[in-house]
Amino acid sequence: MEGNEILKQRMDDEGFTQAELAEAVNADLRAAGYEGTVSDRTVRNWLTGKSRWPHQRQRAALEAVFNCPVTELGFVPRGDSSRSVPEDPVHRRRFIGATAAAAVAAVSAAPAYAVQPRVGMSDVQRLLSKFAVLVASDHRYGGKLTIEIQASALAGEALALLARGTATQRVRGALYGCAASFTSSALWAAIDGRRFDAAQRHFDRASSLASMSGDPTIAFRIWSHAGSLYRHMARPADALAANDVARRLPIARRDPLFASLGHARHAAIHGLTGEHRAVRQALGHAQEALQQARSGEQRPVWINAFYDQAELESLALAACLSLGAYDEAEAHAHRSLALLRPEMQRSRAITTARLAHAQLGQGDIEPAVATALSIPADPTGQHPRVTTMLDDFGNALRIAAPSSEPARTWDQYTRANPRSPQ
Repeated sequence: MEGNEILKQRMDDEGFTQAELAEAVNADLRAAGYEGTVSDRTVRNWLTGKSRWPHQRQRAALEAVFNCPVTELGFVPRGDSSRSVPEDPVHRRRFIGATAAAAVAAVSAAPAYAVQPRVGMSDVQRLLSKFAVLVASDHRYGGKLTIEIQASALAGEALALLARGTATQRVRGALYGCAASFTSSALWAAIDGRRFDAAQRHFDRASSLASMSGDPTIAFRIWSHAGSLYRHMARPADALAANDVARRLPIARRDPLFASLGHARHAAIHGLTGEHRAVRQALGHAQEALQQARSGEQRPVWINAFYDQAELESLALAACLSLGAYDEAEAHAHRSLALLRPEMQRSRAITTARLAHAQLGQGDIEPAVATALSIPADPTGQHPRVTTMLDDFGNALRIAAPSSEPARTWDQYTRANPRSPQ
């Protein structure tokens, strides 16, 4: 006995479990004035091939649910005498509504059910494909207002699907998760662009959507981003509290990669408070967890796109710079630059700017200026965080060696190549 693989695939595409498909078919039957008697066992018989040709009312309901002829769902008629033109579910309901007064209430609701499109996992995958393109753009340039706007628009698209169509509980949760994840990307773009008021608004919206999705990976991302937001705003107490929420979520206990990111960001925050021991302890935990993480695990695109040994080294670099441990900071910078993936242009510019600060902090004036000059003026050199760090570098250089040749070279370069944050 062959199973119905076509029906199984369509159920997967639409996000139906056996029980959910049974309920959808029963809802259509009830809307047409019939008793809904389909159970998950009925659906299981369809899937296994035990029942290869449902009776006429069930066939019509299946056509209404999937919006296609029942023969396109893998069902096979019992013979020529059983072949019939698929019944139009809308026409069937109108006929019943005109002839059966007892079914008036149910039939009046049926047209809305038939008109509303069904939203499935294929719609979710389409949104995630768009999101992957946006994530790639963010890691090349980052911080741009256009990225923030595009991420917010994607979130709106996910919510519009929820408003316009019918979906299973699984699909609804996935769409809320998409909306939360996209809003979290808008949050990060605003943080990266130093638009902190906008970032706070995105955080409030994203955390609300995450609670409706029930997805712990999204909740981790949002609270971890909140920690980064408060770190960039120089509010370490709030940053530690927000990042602690992320670190205590179940996903950080189940997956060492999430645990590693939580520890690494905690180290960067502790750098602001000057706690050398806490920084080193957090970095040790981050490194240990990263080594335990298995590369083949299925994870969200956003964490796979950026978190690895190079990012851990970058966060360690930030922590050591804050502590004034410039020699350690330089070592972390070189390791991060050596490991960075080619597409991570924004991260390369940020790490290079931090390396220049680390070299300057050790009194290596000429190498520091040479490092700063190596950052391309466009487009990554226009990144808001990069321009801020290079402005700070120039100020520190003028204090450390105001009349030196490297300082004059830097001043001439900045006058000839003004940087305006995008």
